[in-house]
Amino acid sequence: MTNPPPSDDPLAGSRIPLYGPQFQRRSADLYAEMRRAHGPVAPVLLDGDVPAWLVLGYREVQHVTGNPQIFGRDPRRWNAWDRVPPDWPLLPLIGYQPTMMFTEGAEHERRSGALDEALADVDQFTLRVEAQQVADRLIDTFAGSSQADLIAQYADGVPLPVVARMIGVPESETADLVREVYTTHAAGEGANEAYARVREKVQRLVRFRRESPASDVTSRLLAHPAGLTDEEIAEDLLHLMNAGQLPTAYWIGNTLRLMLTDDRFATTLFGGRRSVGQALNEVLWEDTPTQNFPGRFAACDVWLGGRQVRKGDLLILGLAAANHDPLVRMDPQTSIGNQAYMSFSHGTHRCPYAAQQIAEVIAEAAIEVLLDRLPDVTLTVPADALTWRPSPLFRGLSALPVKFTPA
Repeated sequence: MTNPPPSDDPLAGSRIPLYGPQFQRRSADLYAEMRRAHGPVAPVLLDGDVPAWLVLGYREVQHVTGNPQIFGRDPRRWNAWDRVPPDWPLLPLIGYQPTMMFTEGAEHERRSGALDEALADVDQFTLRVEAQQVADRLIDTFAGSSQADLIAQYADGVPLPVVARMIGVPESETADLVREVYTTHAAGEGANEAYARVREKVQRLVRFRRESPASDVTSRLLAHPAGLTDEEIAEDLLHLMNAGQLPTAYWIGNTLRLMLTDDRFATTLFGGRRSVGQALNEVLWEDTPTQNFPGRFAACDVWLGGRQVRKGDLLILGLAAANHDPLVRMDPQTSIGNQAYMSFSHGTHRCPYAAQQIAEVIAEAAIEVLLDRLPDVTLTVPADALTWRPSPLFRGLSALPVKFTPA
């Protein structure tokens, strides 16, 4: 896919590719360069040289997410669909699907409200215990050796089994789901086919739970007074699993990296649990798992950050860039302890508060179990040798090789 930018695009020569190897280095530097060159809203190119806007400013992200009547969520508003081929790798993330994520107005309130309530009823104690059990089983597979990759062998494997159990997926199917979800979010070859397979698995789950309800999120959605259809529930569960796996796995991996490489945390690795919450919070500011989130679509011509955005233009929410906006973080250290980050987005389409709490319980449990089981874990490579997966949308390590005393 090498389509050139539209010939009538006045910004064709200044658009910055939002893909490529530059995302494997410190992405914050790239966002700072964009901000210096273009201000709080930068013209960018997505994979295949498809034009869009990247919203870099904290206040601008707040404005976009807080005004859904001006910046809609339905991707059918997009004015560049004629440039998108059927095998576009970002299609599973940007293309319209009948999920809650792409609804607007009263329909979004109906479906998101039902999911919020179903998630709020998840027992936090049980959730933590289940996360600890999953973490222990994963550590059992490599604890007898003296080394491991804490990304492939640990962080990647924790969230989805817990979320799957929470929604009622049989444990025997979770391994396949992990592989399919990662294939989808890698936005590469086979992404569309993987997305279809995950949807089919979730549809089967909903049919099964309608016949055999239990104490899980799927059963609560089926019984909710919002009157959700099987199709609506399947699509919203699909979104929940996708949103719960990658960002939470990256949150675990990025936090472990911080605790293993930063001297402020090194002295507390040997049993100091008070640092885990601080590290989790700091990662959301400094290396948030969801870097850029597509998207919003202008419902009319509008000015944003000094840029004229045309009706139907796509805006990518620069969540990581907003977290580093110097206009709101003149002294970065003063913000580490608060939760004003944009990591879970903002406005009516933000990540539900209950989902945020669930992700935090899973991540914290995973890190604490690892430190309890392997208290002398250390990196086997220099910190600056660690590499990041080359994704413009997410920030997660390719590997985190460590050594430890066999347990």
